[in-house]
Parts: sequence; C-alpha cells; structure tokens
Amino acid sequence: MRTPERFAPAVLALALGACASASLTLAPPAPNVPWTPATRADGEIIAGERAKANAPRSESYLLPPNPQAAGGIDGTSPIDPSHRYSLAELIDLAESHNPTTRMAWESARNAALAVGIAKAAYLPTLSASVVGAYQTGNTDVTALGAHSDGNSSLRGSISTISAQWLLFDFGERDGLAGAAKQVSIIANIAFTAAHQQVIYQVSLAYYAHAAALARATTAQTALDNAKSIEAAADARHAQGIGTVVEAAQAHQITAQNKLADIRAHSQADNTYMSLVAAIGLSPLVNLQISDVAHRRLSSALQEPIDRIVGDALARRPDVLSAYAAREASLAKLKAAKAEFLPKLFLSATGSYASAGFDVTTLPGFGQQPSTINVAGNHWSGTLLLGVTVPLYDGGTRRALEDQARAEEARSDAALERVRDEATREVIAAGNNLKTSLAALEASEALASASQITFDAALDAYREGVGSVTDAARAETALLESRNASTDAYSAALTSAATLALSAGTLGASPE
Repeated sequence: MRTPERFAPAVLALALGACASASLTLAPPAPNVPWTPATRADGEIIAGERAKANAPRSESYLLPPNPQAAGGIDGTSPIDPSHRYSLAELIDLAESHNPTTRMAWESARNAALAVGIAKAAYLPTLSASVVGAYQTGNTDVTALGAHSDGNSSLRGSISTISAQWLLFDFGERDGLAGAAKQVSIIANIAFTAAHQQVIYQVSLAYYAHAAALARATTAQTALDNAKSIEAAADARHAQGIGTVVEAAQAHQITAQNKLADIRAHSQADNTYMSLVAAIGLSPLVNLQISDVAHRRLSSALQEPIDRIVGDALARRPDVLSAYAAREASLAKLKAAKAEFLPKLFLSATGSYASAGFDVTTLPGFGQQPSTINVAGNHWSGTLLLGVTVPLYDGGTRRALEDQARAEEARSDAALERVRDEATREVIAAGNNLKTSLAALEASEALASASQITFDAALDAYREGVGSVTDAARAETALLESRNASTDAYSAALTSAATLALSAGTLGASPE
C-alpha cells in the first residue's frame, strides 16, 4: 500500500470530527463577548446559523427584536369598555381566556386518546408489504481459444398481507386499559381543578381590587376631611383665635392625607393589573369593574366543620385524583400479574410472488445466441393458532410486578396523606372564616364609633372648644378604622372563597 493511501482513513476521521466541533461557532465566542445571531428580514432568529462575517456586531447584551415572538394585540377583544363587569362575568371571561384552562383541556384530550390506544390492543392488526427486486450480471470468459459472453437478469416481486390477533391474555389488556381510563379520570379532574383555581384566583384578585378601590375612596374622604380641618384652622387664624402652629398642623395633616391618597390610588392600579392577569387578558384592555355588593355577613354562613370535612373528602379534586391514581396502580398490578400467564393468538398470512429470469449467451464462434427466459407466479396462505408461554426472562416480569406492588402501596399512602392534608386545610379555612367574620363585626363597630368621634371633634374645633390635635387624631383614627373595616370585609370574602375551594365546592362565582 502506498503511504498516502495508508493515512486516508485517519484523515477522513479527523475531517468528520472537525465537522462536529465546528458547531461551537454557533455559541458566543467568549464569556464576555455578546452573542450576535443571524436573523431573517422579519427579525426571526435563524436556528443553526451564526451572523455573517460582514454583519454589524452588537456591543451590548440586547437581543434582536422579533415581532413574531411578541405577537400583537387582538383587535377582536371581547371586552365592552362601557360595561361594568361583575365577578361572575369576570370568571366567565377567565374560563375562556386564561391559558391554564386550555392547557388542562389539551391534557385531558391526550389522556382520552391514550384510552383509545389501550383499547386498540383488543383488535387485530393488519399489515401489507410489497417488495420488488432486480438483479443483473455479465460474464466474459475466454478458454482454449474460445470466447463466451453472457448476460443474465432476475426480476420479481412479493406481495404479502398478514393479520395478528391476540385472543386471550388473562386480563393484561384489561389492566392496561383500566389504568389508562383512570389516568383519563385524573386528567379530567385536573381540568376541573384548573377551573376551580381560576375561579379562586379571579375572586381573590377581584376582592383585593375592590378593597383597594374602597381604600382609595376612604383616602379621598380623609383628604376632604383634612381640608375641612385646614379650612377651620385658617378661619380661626384669620379671626385671631387660632395660632400659626394650629394652621401649620392643619396643613401638615392635609399634605399627609394627599400622600396617602396618591398611594391608595396607585395600589388600586396595581390590583387592577393583578385582576386582569388572573383573567388572562392583556394589561392594555380597558376593563370596567363593578363594585362589590356590600352585604351583611354573619357566622351563620359557616356550616358545622365535620359536615364540611366529610363533603370535602368526597369532592375535592386532589382526593379524587389520589383515589383514581390508586385504582390505576391496581389495574397496572393486574396487568403485571398477567405477564406470567400464557397468551392465545391467531395469525394469518397471504402472499403472492412473481419472478422472471433471463439468460443470454454469446459463444465465440459460429452459433446462434441462446436465450433462456423463465417466469412464474406463486400464491400462498398460512393460518396459525397458537399459545405462547413465557418461561424465563431473567426476572424482568418479577421485577415489573414488584414495581407495580410498590406503586400500589405508594398510592395507598399518597391517598391517606391527601385526605389528612385536605382535612387540615378545611379546618384551617373554617377557622379563618370564623375569625374573619368576627373581625368584620368588630371593625364595622369601630368604624361607626370613629365616625361619631371625628364629627364631634371637628364640630368642637370649629366652635372653639376643641383643639386641632384632637381633630387630627380623630381624623386619623377614622381613616384607620375605615381601612380596617374594608380589609376585614375583603378578608371575610376571601376566607369564604378559600373555604369553598378547600371543600371542593367552588364551581361558580362565590357570590
């Protein structure tokens, strides 16, 4: 062998290795050098390509904008800017536009398709195939002065159709199909749970936004009250009754309340964004929100806790999912046990073959060419009925059965744990609701008393028998009591929604 030919395989191996490592050029060249990707005319990054050598390199770590990835604002928004949406209407919007519900729906559809795949094992399988072949050859022989030249060719095709049908397997397919059905149940439960979570999140965001709006209204009222104190202080000072210190204190109170008013309205804007996000709409939409219908809440809303716990354990999505998972593990254990037993099957095959063989020989002298042509067709059919018995597989089936038993035991423990956690959550939610209702009642009484105190303090200051300090304290106490009442009412509504979610009864608007 010549020397260049000896090194040819090594050179080829090095070239192929270089092709693989050449992909490193797609990565950033250094840890402190920006990445500059290749982009199309519309801004989309081209996968598997790097920027051209003459392309301008970026000196910052900003990525190129891609309008396709950004999407756009849907011009066919379902929102009516002139309509004030209630909580029930907001929940309807969320169930249609929140991506969580669509994702849960697709998961449920995939699980349902898996059931169909498992059921297909009960049916026979049919397959068809066609194979064509062609072969040619040439022979050139010279011996003892005689020369012979021959050509031969072979062509043919085989067409087959076959069927296989597993007739009996001692319940293995039943177990696998049963497990798939339980998984479908779990996916459907998760779909319902996703809707309940959306309802819950929208409700909490709605209550928080309503509380923020109420706080903003209270802050505006407090600002108006501060201005009343300020006007009284200025009037007393102009009449020579009040002092400069009183007037300065009154102006200070007004400035403090103005700052509180700005913060309260900013907080209302933030809770609006949270509400829109919970619904699944763009933050750019103009959505009018109706006020929370302030209704009297009493402790009578709370049922006996043992009854709530009993209903929750029979209705909560996590408990039902854990129960379905346990049933699926039992079905898988049944399928694993069936692997040790025989299987009865039926198999059938039909085939058709056709072939042709041509040989042409040209002798070296004085004879006519001889040609041989052979052709033929063949039909065949086979029907088999058999039993297959597994004898030895290195312990694979036993290991699979042990895995199924372990999964069944784990699902039992998981179901017990979920039940315990559900009981604790329901009891905690019930206690929170009870506390919230008591706090609401106390805060409403405090707000009513604070209003009376402030009115009396302001009238006394105007009449010259009170001090600006008393009026300021009364105004601050009134603001705090009203905010406390607002927060207590929002907390009571939130606690009621939390209890409904914990009990598995949150299937519509909490109202």
